[in-house]
Amino acid sequence: MSSDANSKKMGLVGLTVLVAVNMMGSGIIMLPSSLAQVGTISLLSWVITALGAMCIAYTFAKCGAICKRSGGMSAYSEEAHGKSSFFIASYTYYVCLVISCVAIAVSAVGYIKPFMPWLDTPMHTFFGVVAILIVTMLANFGGPKITGQISSLTVWGIILPVLGLSVVGWWWFDPQTFISAWNPHHDTTMHSVSSGIALTLWAFLGIESAGANSDAVENPERNVPLAVLFGTGFAAVVYILSTTVIQGIIPNAELANSTAPFGLVFSHMFNPTVGNIVTIAAVVACIGSLLGWQFTNAQVSKSAAEEGLFPKIFAKTNKAGAPIFGMFIMLAAELLLALMTISPNLVNQFNALLNLAVFVNMVPYILSMTGLEVMLRKNKVTPAQYKLGATVGTLGVIYSIYGVYACGAEAVFGGTILTLFGYIFYGFIAARDVNDEERKSNVIEKEVNA
Repeated sequence: MSSDANSKKMGLVGLTVLVAVNMMGSGIIMLPSSLAQVGTISLLSWVITALGAMCIAYTFAKCGAICKRSGGMSAYSEEAHGKSSFFIASYTYYVCLVISCVAIAVSAVGYIKPFMPWLDTPMHTFFGVVAILIVTMLANFGGPKITGQISSLTVWGIILPVLGLSVVGWWWFDPQTFISAWNPHHDTTMHSVSSGIALTLWAFLGIESAGANSDAVENPERNVPLAVLFGTGFAAVVYILSTTVIQGIIPNAELANSTAPFGLVFSHMFNPTVGNIVTIAAVVACIGSLLGWQFTNAQVSKSAAEEGLFPKIFAKTNKAGAPIFGMFIMLAAELLLALMTISPNLVNQFNALLNLAVFVNMVPYILSMTGLEVMLRKNKVTPAQYKLGATVGTLGVIYSIYGVYACGAEAVFGGTILTLFGYIFYGFIAARDVNDEERKSNVIEKEVNA
């Protein structure tokens, strides 16, 4: 390859920044309030999740470097588990993103509440969530270019406050406030840490896309895994610092009941005006993130439809390239889920959605990561490379299974039912494929006989 072509590609530093920014979207925006319900012992959950997330990130980076087929996690899972797993991985990822979009909309409503106190009732909260979902869906009709430009700009509305808090917040940090909130419910260490695992894992969802830019990177075999590890590590450090410092500034009971924790902490540190600015920036970041995830999910269903695994209506696009019919179907699912999860407490509604999303997302994670060993063998890597990839991949799978356990019985129960519905849908798809194969066979037979 020419040096001119290489000069146009992304280096290690650029890719590391990209990985970190992609991960640090709206996932953390409500976490301080959720983690306050566990206590500052959730710091241990962050450490475990950071290590697990790095194993997952490295595994996906290796899968992306080896598997050049389209389909991402679905293609990786098919390597080990066959065609049905391609569908189940696509289906569960789609369901996870539907749940995640509702959770992000709930986060946005939480940050809007200080400006609109009437959103305090469950039904008003529901209507606020519905309005945000509809507005962002309509904004996506402009196509991928507009969505990408908006999302890449608005994400800084939460990244900058979180980074700033991680650095300057320590001037207001009170060790006694942090220590007094260590284990407010006096649960066992194992139970408390497990309670925080699903919450912290939520912040890293999207890690599967970290290795998706290998074609635009210099020396991808070396730089993609390194950038994924460095980027994930950087995001983990910022997550840990920002949530730790906020727990040492705001009393635990107040933080646990806040629907806009980052706005609250900046109000404590400076004044209500600064807090309101941060709150507004967080709302903008939520809406931009929601735009991106809704479009991503529409693209996931469009790709699956083009593979013949989803109904063809999901593949139809408008002039701008937006799969609007798939978007309308997704919006209907989001509105139904928002209605089913109405709660008197907005933080509790967010936690319920978060746990369900994390469990459902672990299905494609586990399916796809267990495909790495097959890909390594097919690629005829050295024994040392195989041993490293298989070991890290297995650790990532074990951590993902732990993440499933940490989601709790209710999320596992509901997520399992949602996953099993996918097998019903696949039964019809498999039957259709048999009919298609029979038709092709009959046509070939007639041509031979003729």
